[in-house]
Amino acid sequence: MTAAGDGHLDRVALRGLTARGRHGVFEHERREGQDFVVDVVLRIDTREAARTDDLARTVDYGGLADRLVAVVEGDPVDLIETLAARLAEVCLREALVREVEVTVHKPQAPIPHRFADVAVTIHRRR
Repeated sequence: MTAAGDGHLDRVALRGLTARGRHGVFEHERREGQDFVVDVVLRIDTREAARTDDLARTVDYGGLADRLVAVVEGDPVDLIETLAARLAEVCLREALVREVEVTVHKPQAPIPHRFADVAVTIHRRR
């Protein structure tokens, strides 16, 4: 068994969070909006939460989801890279989160060819 604070980090994932935003470089993207799909993987030490069975000792992913949706639905940006960075900042405001991986999918990106997905994934840490 290892001591607390030894760098042990677990993963808490929230995947497929979907919200409508008005992000993009084209006027029609800003006017009409489109769905964005967000995946976040939080790196935290969950041992104390598991030991105490106490929500206050981990991340409330329901509340986090609300804050992430507010960002997607909020002020528009040109690039999904910028949107991903804003979402990462929200995750890192959670006291227990040490690292985060954020993927923003733009499934209706204005590409004149058939494609399965466009996504940007970023990693941030405190």
